[in-house]
Amino acid sequence: MKRLNYISKTVWILSLVSLFTDTASEMLYPIMPIYLKSIGFSIVLIGVLEGFAEALAGLSKGYFGKLSDNSGKRVPFVRLGYGLSAISKPMMAVFVFPLWIFFARAIDRFGKGIRTGARDAILSDEATVETKGKIFGFHRSMDTFGAVLGPVIALAYLHFYPQQYKTLFYVAFIPGLVAVFASFLLKDKFKIQAKEVKQTSFFSFLSYWKTSPAQYRRLVIGLLAFALFNSSDVFLLLKAKQAGLNDTVVIEIYIFYNLVYALCAFPLGIFADKIGLKKMFIFGLFLFAIVYFGMAFTKNSYIIGGLFLIYGVYAASTEGISKAWISNISDKKDTATAIGTYSGFQSICALLASSFAGLLWYQFGANTTFFITGITTLLIIIYFSFFIKYKTI
Repeated sequence: MKRLNYISKTVWILSLVSLFTDTASEMLYPIMPIYLKSIGFSIVLIGVLEGFAEALAGLSKGYFGKLSDNSGKRVPFVRLGYGLSAISKPMMAVFVFPLWIFFARAIDRFGKGIRTGARDAILSDEATVETKGKIFGFHRSMDTFGAVLGPVIALAYLHFYPQQYKTLFYVAFIPGLVAVFASFLLKDKFKIQAKEVKQTSFFSFLSYWKTSPAQYRRLVIGLLAFALFNSSDVFLLLKAKQAGLNDTVVIEIYIFYNLVYALCAFPLGIFADKIGLKKMFIFGLFLFAIVYFGMAFTKNSYIIGGLFLIYGVYAASTEGISKAWISNISDKKDTATAIGTYSGFQSICALLASSFAGLLWYQFGANTTFFITGITTLLIIIYFSFFIKYKTI
């Protein structure tokens, strides 16, 4: 097999599409709760909105991943997915009725569900077994740079135009539109034979679990166990706030974390190809445990800043690596289904994790929440170390 030692044109285009889309989304991330409250949303309604949107995205990832594999096509799903996410941005500023906001937010998350499996399958096809970490790492680096640019643009805009939230939704449409135009430069290069399937039901991807390789099931069980305790980054930011940092500094720490993540994902992906994806992933879990134990036992703002640096390295060591790992142990014809199924379950687990963390925080406080997560992560490290073997197919 020809070894791909370069970043192909397709990977560059797909990475730029992700960068511009994430820039658009992250421009709105810091102000979304503030905007929703300003148009009459209660905290409870905001929680219901976000929960519904994420659940929709999660469930649809598996379905559209399987649909992509069945159809033998990738690019149409990528274009449609990014297109829906782009048009959802101005939609949220046109009307302020709760049902309309729910619809616009659902369109955005539905777009993510449509594109995820197909996009990651394209990345997998553009790499060899020996370069999966590099390719997925490069994509994560580019995507996460959007999470740096977006909040920076939003902060700069709100500095000059405070409380002009609606206009920011229209501004966010610009990078989203650039991403859509860039997606039309993509072409389906690798011929995948369409499967003879009469109909693909919404939950048909669940059947893949029964037919998937045993190694896939063992790996995903471990990944999902971790996802069940990997709560939203909001809790880390709340801890920073609790330590006495003001709102601006908290947002700056969030930007700093994403910058570290973006800078490290590509080189760590290359290194993972050399030492093994499993070793890199376990290294990332160790860093995650350090961060959560640290958050449980410190109130020092400087130490918290250092923990966010480590947290950025953790994200770079795991998020792209996990998908690269899955793609290496799944049949090529099922790549989108395999990644989509995992991503779908992961989204549901993330919702449960945040709910559980919120309950622990309310009942026992922040320190207990972080300590329990750290202990659980150590148990998951043991599982990966002794019960998961990494063999490619």
